Order: sequence, then C-alpha cells, then structure tokens
Amino acid sequence: MAARFVYFTLPMSFLSIFACHKGPIKEVRNEFKQYYDEYRVEGSFVLYDPQKDHYSLYQPDQFTELFSPASTFKICNTLIGLETGVIPDEHFIIQWDSVVRNPIWDKDHDMEQAFKNSTVWYYQEIARRIGGARMKYWLDKLSYANADTSGGIDLFWLNGGLRISPKQQIDFLQRLQEGKLSVSPRSAEIVKKAMIAKDTLGYILRYKTGWGGHGSQDVGWCVGYLESNGQVYYFSNCIQIDTEQLDVLARAIDFDQSRTAIVDSILFALHLIKR
Repeated sequence: MAARFVYFTLPMSFLSIFACHKGPIKEVRNEFKQYYDEYRVEGSFVLYDPQKDHYSLYQPDQFTELFSPASTFKICNTLIGLETGVIPDEHFIIQWDSVVRNPIWDKDHDMEQAFKNSTVWYYQEIARRIGGARMKYWLDKLSYANADTSGGIDLFWLNGGLRISPKQQIDFLQRLQEGKLSVSPRSAEIVKKAMIAKDTLGYILRYKTGWGGHGSQDVGWCVGYLESNGQVYYFSNCIQIDTEQLDVLARAIDFDQSRTAIVDSILFALHLIKR
C-alpha cells in the first residue's frame, strides 16, 4: 500500500505527519526550534513513543545521520565491562593516574562516579583492559552503531571510527530497557541505575550526555528515556555548533547546559514531566 501523507496546521507550528500502513508514524515538530534558538545551537530531537509506535522529530534529516557517540558510548562500554568481568560491579575503583585534567576528574573513581562525572580517563582504562578483540566482538554482538573500533582502543568512540545516529541511539536504549540486548539482567540493571538523572514522584528520567567533534563542529548529545505512569518514552538530543564559536568560555558553558536543558524544555512542553 502506498504511504499516506497528512498535513495540518497547529497554532504554534506547521506539522507534517508521514503515516505508513505498516510502519511507525513520524511527526515533524518544527516548533521545537525555539529551544535550540534559545541556546544558539543547531541540532535535532527525537522522541519515540513505543506504545503508539510514534516518532516526534525535529530536523528529521538528521534522524539517520552518523556522529561520534562521544561519552554516550559509556552506556555500552559499561555493559561490556560488566559482561567481560573487567568491571566487577558499580563500586569498582580505579586509582587516578595523577594526570591533571579538571577538579572533578582528578581523583580516584568507582564506576558509578565515573559514569555520573563522565570521567574519560576511567573509561579509557576500562577499554584498554577489555582489549581490542573483545571490544570488537561485543560491539558486533550488541549491534552497537557501526561497530568501528579504528582509531585506537582508548580513542575510537571519541575521535576514531565509531559513529552512531539518533535512530540508532533510540534503538539501543529500547533494547536495553526491554531486556533485548545479549547481556545479563544484572549488567543491564547496573547500567540503568547509573543512568538515573531524576527519580521523583510520578516519573524516572534516565540519560547520558556526550560532547565530541564532527568535522568543524562540536557535537553534544543527551540520550535516554523517561518512565512515567507505566509508559516509556525514548529520546535523543543531538546539538551542533561551529567549533570556533566555542572559543569564548561563556558559549562553552551554554553548549554544555543546552544538552540537557533542551530535553527538559521539550519533555515539559509535551506534558511528560513537571517542574
């Protein structure tokens, strides 16, 4: 059956809905642009409602575009570390290597702290202990992104060959939440617990941020999912800005904050969370 296209106008924006008889509904939400303009960034947003098989998309051209996962790879890296025994549990401590980076990272970390602080050196050491062969095996087994480990065992997700799209971020999170990854329930639960950003009356919000490069641009991520009233909603926020615009510290701070702030604004606007 041919695809059906429905167009209609709402007060805030023009929405185009692409509906296929046997596929998911994809709704373009151009009004989300205001949240990116607020922080002077470009980017795209995806919200997937599996209960309705419905995608809400801002900048749908980026839905399948590939970017470096940066620190969002810590979700997968943690799972692999747990499954291989390199990380015995969330309390596993690695001593700081005494290289001065920033006050938050410059101390001993356990896995839980390293995940929350997005401590790069900790996860680089985890990757080295996993090793190239085992890492590649698990990336293929978990069908994570393009599974490309070129660029070095401790750099491939930062400035190496690993690439992931917003769609792939959503798909991986859904398989994690639904127990469809080839990992133990224990490993999945440890990672899901580490991802909790807010646990309040009525909902649980889980996510992981990332910040990396993409040609002449800096790319920021916030990917995760919301559990509310027995339903789950998956999201990906991928923001971009020309690297030269981040030379001023204030802009860097804005860029850092915008990764999560845009998610918060959109989920609030959709009445999925409260403030």
